[in-house]
Amino acid sequence: MFDSLKSRLKGVSTKLGLSIQNAMGETPPKTETAQPALQEVETPKPVVSEYPEMSRPAVSEPVHEEKNASFVDRVKVLVRERELLLTEKDIEEPLQELEFVLLENDVALPAVDAITAHIKSELTGNHRKIGSSVDTLVFEALRGALLEVLGEGFSLTDYIDTHERPVKVLFTGVNGAGKTTTVAKIAHYLKERGYSVVIASGDTFRAGANEQMKIHAERVGVKVIHHQEGSDPSAVLFDAVQYAEAHQIDVLLADSAGRFHNRANLMNQLGKMRRVMKPDIVAYVDEAVAGNDAVIRAEEFNNAVNTDTVVLTKADMDSRGGAAISIAHTIGRPVMFLGTGQGYDDVMPFNPEEVVDELLGRDD
Repeated sequence: MFDSLKSRLKGVSTKLGLSIQNAMGETPPKTETAQPALQEVETPKPVVSEYPEMSRPAVSEPVHEEKNASFVDRVKVLVRERELLLTEKDIEEPLQELEFVLLENDVALPAVDAITAHIKSELTGNHRKIGSSVDTLVFEALRGALLEVLGEGFSLTDYIDTHERPVKVLFTGVNGAGKTTTVAKIAHYLKERGYSVVIASGDTFRAGANEQMKIHAERVGVKVIHHQEGSDPSAVLFDAVQYAEAHQIDVLLADSAGRFHNRANLMNQLGKMRRVMKPDIVAYVDEAVAGNDAVIRAEEFNNAVNTDTVVLTKADMDSRGGAAISIAHTIGRPVMFLGTGQGYDDVMPFNPEEVVDELLGRDD
């Protein structure tokens, strides 16, 4: 997942580390040229004295060991105690490359600016004791920048455990993003963790949507509430809420028809669905492979209906990762799940720390 961005970030990390090393000034001499060749030293014969207590073998210690120990001590002092003052000029070139890498991998410009600003703030302008390796310094700066942009994520199970049930989740978004399959995957995810789930088939507009949802629900083993095609989706959601409350269901997951933010009639219909269902969470669903288009749509949709969280499908097909990195920062809403394949098990909670560690190679 996000392999292109991962490999490019590795190159930028290396260049950033080299820039910091250059800014540290002189480097310690190489051991192979700093020390003379080791020569054989003949072991002297024991000297016998008429005073036994003074009869000890004479031991000659090679001079190079003392010099080598002194060299190691000097390196330790350099790493442990030296203070470093970096300027923006010292890291200007690798930061420019980082900007290009992020933009080429569909990271939105506001997120790019936030990442580079964090790294500048972290590395420059202050005297810093170099108490760890340069690689660690670079890793922590990049990691902190990415985590700041990604935010804290959103745990659906934590939300369910701390709120009154049934927890009602309404899924919405553009056409063809995979909402229906996503609802089934999340139903399976929750059921596997011991929660009771019911699905509301609120997409009464698309031909075959009801049948598709019924097949998914049967396969994952949950009940689906549905009406005939062309009926009022708000009525479906009303009946689903009544069922969930009467049967003490933990979670209600409601599908809806795909729509764009600029279609007034569909947005008005969505507003009615929200008033009837009173969802605890409104989740916007889009494709990770859409890159910047997904970010723009998420922002426009959020402005229109005020979403709470985001689900990105087809993350396994996205080598760039721009949408996953950008959306939370751009619209101020956390990512909840990533779709990672075709199976019902192929959905994962979006954990920012795990995503960043994978991007930076911490899992290698």
